[in-house]
Parts: sequence; structure tokens; C-alpha cells
Amino acid sequence: MADDRQFDQTQLNFQKCILIGNWMMLTSLTVTLMCVAITFGFDQYFSIASQVTAHIATIIFAGVLKVGYVLRCVGVHGLGHKVF
Repeated sequence: MADDRQFDQTQLNFQKCILIGNWMMLTSLTVTLMCVAITFGFDQYFSIASQVTAHIATIIFAGVLKVGYVLRCVGVHGLGHKVF
């Protein structure tokens, strides 16, 4: 009985990995696209300090997107799926 609970808890943890990874990817993609728009699309409306901050944030949130994808892959692999 304790093994079943451990197995259920492990599955729940992997599902949480997938959920958190998906949200990380969605959030970071949204922020990255907004930063790219600020940096290149609407640069005439923003100060140079805002553009520099958006450019740096683009690099940081692109990295967060990759971390979210790796976290999602860990969860999917932990649940036994072979295709990510």
C-alpha cells in the first residue's frame, strides 16, 4: 500500500514538472516577444534605458524558456513517454 502511494506521489511530481515547465515556457515566450517588440518594433516610443533593459531581458527570458522546456521533458520522460 505504501508503494502505491509512493508511485502516485512520483507521478504527481512529474505532472507538476510538466505543468510548471509549460507555464514557464508560456510566460517566458510572452515576455521575450514583448521585449523584442520593445527593442526592435516600437523603439521610437521607448527610452534608450528601456530598450537596453528589454534587450537584456530578451536574453534572460530566452534562457528561461529553455529551462522550462527541459523541466517539461523531465516530467514527460518520468511518466514514461518516449516522444516529447
